[in-house]
Amino acid sequence: MSNAPLPPVPEPPSPGPQGLLREIRHMRPLPPGRLGFSLRAALAMGIPVLAGWLAGDTAAGMMATIGGFTALYCGDRPYAARAIALAAVALGFAVAVMFGLWLQPHAWAILPALALVAMFATWLCNAMRIGPAGAYLFVLACAASTAIPADHLPPWQAGLLVLGGGMGAWLLHTVGILLHPRKPERRAVLAAARAVAAAISADANGHPRARRRAAQALYDSWQMLVGFQPIPARPNGELARLRGINRELHQTFAASHDPDLPAERRAQLLRHAVQLGEEVQQEAIRRPRTLPAGTVPHGYPRSWTLLREGLAPGSNPRRQLLRIGIACLAAGLVAGALDLERAYWAVAAALLMLHQGLTWPRTLQRSLERTLGTLAGLALAGAILWLHPTGPWLVLTVMALQFTIEMVVVRNYALAVVFITSAALTIASGGQAVDDIPGMLLARGVDTVIGCGCALLAFRLLPPRANARTVASEIGQCLLAIRRVCPHLERGEVTTPQARIDRRDLQHRSFLLEQALDQALDGSAEERRSASEHWPAVAACQRLVYRVLAACWDLEREAEAEAPARDSAQASAKALPQAPADDPGSMDAAVEALSSLSRAWTHGEPPPRLPHGLPPLFAGDLGDLHRFLRQKLRAS
Repeated sequence: MSNAPLPPVPEPPSPGPQGLLREIRHMRPLPPGRLGFSLRAALAMGIPVLAGWLAGDTAAGMMATIGGFTALYCGDRPYAARAIALAAVALGFAVAVMFGLWLQPHAWAILPALALVAMFATWLCNAMRIGPAGAYLFVLACAASTAIPADHLPPWQAGLLVLGGGMGAWLLHTVGILLHPRKPERRAVLAAARAVAAAISADANGHPRARRRAAQALYDSWQMLVGFQPIPARPNGELARLRGINRELHQTFAASHDPDLPAERRAQLLRHAVQLGEEVQQEAIRRPRTLPAGTVPHGYPRSWTLLREGLAPGSNPRRQLLRIGIACLAAGLVAGALDLERAYWAVAAALLMLHQGLTWPRTLQRSLERTLGTLAGLALAGAILWLHPTGPWLVLTVMALQFTIEMVVVRNYALAVVFITSAALTIASGGQAVDDIPGMLLARGVDTVIGCGCALLAFRLLPPRANARTVASEIGQCLLAIRRVCPHLERGEVTTPQARIDRRDLQHRSFLLEQALDQALDGSAEERRSASEHWPAVAACQRLVYRVLAACWDLEREAEAEAPARDSAQASAKALPQAPADDPGSMDAAVEALSSLSRAWTHGEPPPRLPHGLPPLFAGDLGDLHRFLRQKLRAS
């Protein structure tokens, strides 16, 4: 066994009634920058209504508010990438509305078309990582357009109205570049510094989630500094200096991984991480930090990779898309059978429960929050519809509701749904007086119950693959990703383009392994028990991932410190300080062991005997994984 102790087995969640009610009542802290985001969202919704009222066509202004939903996306991206993404989002809303209006005469095609749109939008939005609102608002815009009485309005004109609202949101979301052009990047690096400091403060083996949060924060910050940068960084500019600080943070995090690290050295690393965070927070990045060529890590995998992962046979993202299609079809059929006037609300409610790919307890919790919040929000919505605000009062009402939603939704979703319901019904009225207010409120409540019920049923019929077999397969994929990094370590070339890609993919596989474990721990009692039994193997695999990545960062740092004349063979020896210098086959033994163990874990086969001469960097953890799998197969 390896000399590093295993982390404690995580406690399975408690999905019982008391746990769900406790979560529904819980108020989370407000994230930084939320006030400005909420004000921009409120203005993006209010300006189209005001413009419509001033032009004498309030209904057109209310339609343009669909484009105003653009303000809910990509609020944390760097400004250049945000401008590109928001333009695409605004165009997406316009296309969705035009498609919905085009569907109106073809009643037989509306329901299957909406189900396909929901699946396609979820697949695309999840791969593009456009934000929590995700596919829901696009499908809602399309679905609502199928029921809008707009015979006088050609689809292209409606699309232009929506696009106009989207362009207003675009301006509000990008004008900040004039005041603080690198504020989103600085915020991401500051979050990474705080996460790294928290991970160093914690016992590395006793608090694995602190290390996971730090790794994720660094991963996200590199995406902000590299992946979301369509314009190259200026030499010695602020972006280049932020990249330099982020790289120092990553090196500090890698150096803190050793469980036997002396307390004095750990305190030194902690002070350095805190100092880097203070430099970013105080905007006092004085030292030039331009990185050498080839030393900038990658961010997330490219969207094409994530799109392929979303359609991989047997994958959970693909099952999620099928689940969404089933739920949306079922909700639409039930609502249509009951002859509800706005049956599209049921389709939208079903999608809302499923598009984020939550686990069963979270989906159940979200359904309860949505249902309870909607029922409570009907009273507020009824009061607003009865008062029938017009003109400036309608503008203020829409803005106040949207501002409250954005301030509350990150703290307590159930409370936010109260205002979401009121805003949705106010916009759905088109600024006109509603003759049958009780009927409209009843339809909204029934549609929500139908949509949530169909979503829960579809989840139980087609649950995610979250069991020991899934976890074991992800361990195999992680080992295969480690194997791809080994040749770069052996050659001492860890900053080549391919080495950067393989290191990024290894980090990505480690996150997928954690997600598989979390999903299994959120599953049935049997799935939780089985996943808990696999936790030692997951811990050993994650520990090996961190050690390999830390070795890459050590090699990179030492290569910079050494004289340029040092050859690649000497660099390789530095990368693997534990490996016998007179054993050139030791890395070959590690590659052989990783390949055989990867196949064994992926296919559930007995692993062959580990080869001799494994470098100490690999020997302990590979031995743990080998023994665990043999014991597990023998017991079963």
